[in-house]
Amino acid sequence: MTRTEPPVVALAGPTAAGKTAASLALARALDAEIVSVDSALVYRGMDIGTAKPSFDERTAVPHHLIDIRDPAQSYSAAEFVADARRLADDIRARGKAVVLVGGTMLYFKALFEGLDDMPPADPAVRAAIDAQAAAEGWPAVHAALAAVDPVTAARLAPNDSQRVQRALEVWRVSGRPLSEFHAQGAGAKLGALSPAVFFSLEPADRGWLHERIAARFDTMLDTGFLDEVRALRARGDLSPALPSMRCVGYRQAWEALDGLWPMKELRDRGVAATRQLAKRQLTWLRSMPAREVIACDSSGAVDMLLARAKETLS
Repeated sequence: MTRTEPPVVALAGPTAAGKTAASLALARALDAEIVSVDSALVYRGMDIGTAKPSFDERTAVPHHLIDIRDPAQSYSAAEFVADARRLADDIRARGKAVVLVGGTMLYFKALFEGLDDMPPADPAVRAAIDAQAAAEGWPAVHAALAAVDPVTAARLAPNDSQRVQRALEVWRVSGRPLSEFHAQGAGAKLGALSPAVFFSLEPADRGWLHERIAARFDTMLDTGFLDEVRALRARGDLSPALPSMRCVGYRQAWEALDGLWPMKELRDRGVAATRQLAKRQLTWLRSMPAREVIACDSSGAVDMLLARAKETLS
């Protein structure tokens, strides 16, 4: 693969689509380093429930943006864009290609299209919104958002706590609705990085993905996922309101340990929530027409990916 400058290649896909194995093969073929595009992998101590690449995998190919935050901390799309751009520049300056891989589609969108210059997170404002939600429920917070930013409220589900919280936070910090920032246009965008090619692992048969999701959740339970969540709870400074504990699987495990429903339901609830996540990820991907789809349920998916990368980048 002869190029004057090391390429940036992106690889996305829903959870359990086989991104880790595919990204390792792609990175080896391109002499690349991997930059994680995953909002859960940033958290230390959250290994089993996030299906974090193993120590051996991370040793074989350098990985970035993994284990960079404590679960008590937040990590925004703006922080991701700044970190990913800096890392991409550093990696390419060393003569290495970059493989961006993950399933957080908001991060991909922010990186590819740039990010609106919105105010940073405000812990005090977020705490106040969380307190309101605890007292009144998220639908009431959503109604408060609708009163000041009806455009954003109309596209968010009342129980989409993370996005409702951020939209109301933007209003309270800046006095401007989130929809106004989004409407400013490309001139107000920060960042934007264009990959040489954007691959997407997507199943031709959704049932194949569902089986893998169930098998992976079973493996998580068998390898100590509940003990991992118990250890996080035992710290005493974490709560279900934090972004880290809202991650799929962790939220369901936390609720089960709180006794909100029988522990025997954890497996089915966790699998169902993960399927819903995969559905949302695939919906995001379908809205990104620049992607090149690789059928991840094909027996030769990785070989196909490598062949297309070689053909595109040569």
